[in-house]
Amino acid sequence: MASIWNNRLAVSIFGEAKGPAIGITIDNLPAGEYLDTDQLHQFLTRYCNTADTDHHSDFHQIMSGILNGRTTGSPLCAFIQNTEQPTDTVSQINRLPRPGHADYTGTLRYRGFNDIRDGGHLSTAMTAPLCFAGAVCAQILERRGIYTGAHIQEIHGIQDQNFSHTSVTKEEILAVRYKKFPVIENAAGKKMQKDIQAASEGGETLGGAIECVAVNVPAGIGSPIFNGLENTIAQLLFALPDIRGLEFGAGFQVTEMTGSQSNDNFYIDDHGHVKTYSNTHGGILGGISSGMPIVLRAAFKPSAKIAKSQETVNLSSMQTELLQADHHAETCLLPKLVPCVESAVNIALLSHMLDYPHFC
Repeated sequence: MASIWNNRLAVSIFGEAKGPAIGITIDNLPAGEYLDTDQLHQFLTRYCNTADTDHHSDFHQIMSGILNGRTTGSPLCAFIQNTEQPTDTVSQINRLPRPGHADYTGTLRYRGFNDIRDGGHLSTAMTAPLCFAGAVCAQILERRGIYTGAHIQEIHGIQDQNFSHTSVTKEEILAVRYKKFPVIENAAGKKMQKDIQAASEGGETLGGAIECVAVNVPAGIGSPIFNGLENTIAQLLFALPDIRGLEFGAGFQVTEMTGSQSNDNFYIDDHGHVKTYSNTHGGILGGISSGMPIVLRAAFKPSAKIAKSQETVNLSSMQTELLQADHHAETCLLPKLVPCVESAVNIALLSHMLDYPHFC
């Protein structure tokens, strides 16, 4: 099972949703980095905006890699003890795969031996360790002035305003970061929440899009072809549940542009820095950072766990059967996924920044 990501930094996620614990090991972190555990907890609390995930913020059990508040250079290992015990050890999931979930594909891939309790290692719960790693990387990056921020850009057609793609600031990022419902424009957020409530009452779930930016990333980070900065970010983002699309800068809008519109001319600003006028490239050219804000947008499908009966196939009898409604559904996962998107970008940026001269 591919639970290890290795690209300068090495990240290994372990455990299962209903097992004794889930956790993460992060290797190759620079030694001597101060980590504020209160800030780590504050970052992870954002992941717990929705019900059923409060225990996933409690990463106080750090087993190695930190001494006297600083990284030691050895692997940083942390885990969450799972206090929720499964009601049974054998579920109907192994014979009645839930539509939209990985029950069916997981059963085929692992010949029926995979942990089926709430999805096991394929559960959304496994994003919590990734959030922890992203929170660690964020502190190391922010000490160098590099800030990553995200917000809910769209839910079910209702749109928030965008970050400026050319001049977004650290202050604008921080203004959204600790909102309970992370949007830039509060009025848009209220409309989204009203729509989420209506969907919940109808037993439905909603998806949407998250916009993420990173500022003060120096030019020259990344490599072409297989080790591009977009490649690394995309690989980590596609570890998140329900993601279905990703675009950088102008994204698919470039299909409506001419070459001169897409090219985005260079100029020198008042401080002598090389900039571009519109940042259609999203801060990355040829897999390498340009010095402009890194801008991306990730699309997520509605959660598959809905409070409605659905048709499925009984894998024992190979007959169509009705699967009962799941009344533990989370109507919209977008608030919880905002720090997950930031985390993926933070891990990718730090992995490339380790090559930057005098970074460590």
